[in-house]
Amino acid sequence: MDDEYHSRKVLINMLGHYFSDIEISGEASSVDEAIEGIQRLHPQVIFLDVQMNGQTGFEVLDSLPGTDHEVIFTTAYHEFAVRAFRYSAIDYLIKPIDPPELESATRKAIRKLHLQQSHTAGQLKLLRQQMSGDQKFSDKIAIPTPEGLLFISTTDIIYCQGQGNYTEIFLLNGQKITSSHTLRAYEDMLTGRHFFRTHKSFLINLQHIESYRKGEGGNVVMSNGREIEIARRNKTGFLNLFKG
Repeated sequence: MDDEYHSRKVLINMLGHYFSDIEISGEASSVDEAIEGIQRLHPQVIFLDVQMNGQTGFEVLDSLPGTDHEVIFTTAYHEFAVRAFRYSAIDYLIKPIDPPELESATRKAIRKLHLQQSHTAGQLKLLRQQMSGDQKFSDKIAIPTPEGLLFISTTDIIYCQGQGNYTEIFLLNGQKITSSHTLRAYEDMLTGRHFFRTHKSFLINLQHIESYRKGEGGNVVMSNGREIEIARRNKTGFLNLFKG
């Protein structure tokens, strides 16, 4: 559902190219048209623009009685909005839409439908809170797993370790979760929540530091006993967090 006629047609053409068996139920150029069309046609996957003629795609979803569909957002937003989509693990496409990204997002939605593992309601709640800029939003983040989404409290994260394009998340209960997001994505996600990037490979929870050991950059010992290096260039910034 997109208020730009050209964008809608491009999207429809690309979907037809990659998925010959997909039926396009309808399209809309406004919030009211989108609500009416969804209620009448009951689509399984909705492509929804974030902004629609002064209104938002969230208004469409708020007006729907159920969440028996998957939502893929299309947006011209960058930076904060894109990060919010990533953190909530909702598929999104940046305009102009990249065909391989469209194919990947659509296949993911189809897989979720087949597995009957729609977590849209919880995802949207987190996304609305993050998009609002309200710093009082939930302390949980959504981490994608092969089975669906795992909602983890940030206070339970001891540290995150980057492994190339993946991130290993170490929890208070001893569990380790491997995520397909990069460490940079988690750094952006956890900014302002007592986390600090000590090194190119580590993002630590300041609430779980047990001690600091002097050195060129120094090292911190975490609550699980792991000793983590602080890069020399980050030493001053780290120590300044504890002044006063």
